[in-house]
Amino acid sequence: MSECPKAFTQKGESIIKKSEAIKGAFFGAVVADALCLGSHYEYDAQKIYEAYGEKSIEKFMSPGEMMGGQTHGIGWGERNYHPGKKAGGTTDYGDYNILVLEHLAEIADPPRPFSVAALIPHWMKRLEQSWGSWICTMTQETYGQVKQGVPTEHLGGMSNAMAIRHVAAHAYYDSEEELVDVARKSMFTHRDAHALDGGEFFARVTHRVIHGMKPRKAIEEVAAQMGGFIKDKALQAIAKVEEEADPNSALFKEAFSDDLALTSMARLWDVGRSEPIKVGKASPTEGTLPGAVYFILKYAEQEDGLKGAMQANAMVGGDNASRSIAIGMVLGAYKGVEAIPPEWKETFDQWTYCDNLLNKLPLLRKLTSIDQD
Repeated sequence: MSECPKAFTQKGESIIKKSEAIKGAFFGAVVADALCLGSHYEYDAQKIYEAYGEKSIEKFMSPGEMMGGQTHGIGWGERNYHPGKKAGGTTDYGDYNILVLEHLAEIADPPRPFSVAALIPHWMKRLEQSWGSWICTMTQETYGQVKQGVPTEHLGGMSNAMAIRHVAAHAYYDSEEELVDVARKSMFTHRDAHALDGGEFFARVTHRVIHGMKPRKAIEEVAAQMGGFIKDKALQAIAKVEEEADPNSALFKEAFSDDLALTSMARLWDVGRSEPIKVGKASPTEGTLPGAVYFILKYAEQEDGLKGAMQANAMVGGDNASRSIAIGMVLGAYKGVEAIPPEWKETFDQWTYCDNLLNKLPLLRKLTSIDQD
């Protein structure tokens, strides 16, 4: 663990305490995720818009609320994907981040490196006793591997879905490389290079934003550093943001411009079921990474940008929960925890529970102590 950084970070013309940036990253992620619970896996943006009264979502909703209790996961059919959840709760993406938070709180004294082997017993217990959300294919596969005694280093399957789970680690470790280590290890159910690189990308971006860098600069720097697929997808998103903002572009004139922007950044994926999946709105990293970057950059410099990005992402649908973690953590770090609307703080099921656990984590504890001096 490196030394504790300065307690304040400059963001534009405002000064946000690093403790507020770290809490903003965590709560931005899980609150953005909870906002997606009602429309998660609904791929028809117009259906969501009409169901929500032809306006942006303003409150947490239960799974499929206002849409007949089900959402249309293209290729997997129409169903309730989170039968154990209610308004104010999280999808499986939020659940995983709370799971990692719980684990980090357990190993806070003394602080130590992140270990998948140490996490697994807690993960197994939660899956068996109190999950309530959709259990993805890779989680099911990895659970079976653990039961069969597969060594930790060989766990996981080859899904290219981006599943960011490390957000709480920003309150524990202050080294960028330690955070990358947690980002990759906490995605132990996935072994695909693109998925793991996507988690690393957002870990690095969020770390730099917490330390005072603007989101666009952080995204450009990390993309250049990582190169290849990550750089290509980040640049694609940057270009799409500029296209959507251009009054002379066809995209600008579209009523559902965000929806079209995301679907235009990835291929159609014909998986041999009833209809092709629009990968730009689905789980694969080739869509979720540029989709998340698109919303981050479109809303970063708006006064109410954290709220706006959360709402816009939820309204597009698809695997909006996957994008929500990245969007919420980066913009939450940039805007600070106080940028989360009070009504969402008050109605998010586990705010006090998560806040108490976050306050136990070593980096945040040090920063809070400095703030009080």
